[in-house]
Amino acid sequence: MMEILHTFLLPSAWIALLTLTFLEVVLGVDNIVFLSIMSSKLPESLQPRARSIGLLGAMGMRVVLLFCISLLMQLTKPVLTFNTSWLDGVITGQSIIVFLGGLFLLYKSVTEIHHKLEGVEDHASNARKTGFWSVVVQIIALDIVFSFDSVLTAVGLVSFNEFGYAGAMTIMITAVVISIIVMMLFSGPVSHFVNNHPTIQMLGLSFLILIGVMLIVEAAHLSHISIFGSVVGAIPKGYIYFAIAFSLLVEVLNMKLRKKSVKP
Repeated sequence: MMEILHTFLLPSAWIALLTLTFLEVVLGVDNIVFLSIMSSKLPESLQPRARSIGLLGAMGMRVVLLFCISLLMQLTKPVLTFNTSWLDGVITGQSIIVFLGGLFLLYKSVTEIHHKLEGVEDHASNARKTGFWSVVVQIIALDIVFSFDSVLTAVGLVSFNEFGYAGAMTIMITAVVISIIVMMLFSGPVSHFVNNHPTIQMLGLSFLILIGVMLIVEAAHLSHISIFGSVVGAIPKGYIYFAIAFSLLVEVLNMKLRKKSVKP
């Protein structure tokens, strides 16, 4: 207890907490978009419940993973090593999880786009055929991927040597709880906005494709994959977030233009 109190007397601890909370919220934007799209398959009365369970599941998953920090560190150890004339790399548990998460995102986003474009099911029939817990399970499955990325960000940002184990864990858990509360407060308005604007839904699904590709490339980077002597590099996440922000800005301008054109 004294160690925790001493930690929060340090200015660097508050800086780390604010920075990590901001990053957790930014990383959670992807989660909110996915929550909005998946919960829209349910009747409107069940959508808030699905979003709340999904976000609480994300919080619980991240806290559990934080306490399993030693296991996370072991996941960076090599599982399989290969070296051929044109391809070599080192597969780790971490890279496998990230790769599977990317494939899952690609599959779900492409499937949803196909359904919307082909008109396979309208919203009402889709809501009847999609079970509540089926949607929740899919949300929690993706939470595992986002939680893994979130925890690795937290571990990389907070120093155990500076704050001690108890202090560092307190900072990380506090940041996770605050970020989830913020996302729960804004998940409703964001979901309502996304569900009422089909173009925003398509943008959101396109963003998920972009993030899925980024995760697959990230998995190759974590595995140090080298093809014909060229090592696969990481895609800077700043580029991804800039592309998403720029696309949303263009769509907002288009929405304002459409509103202006329908006025008498």
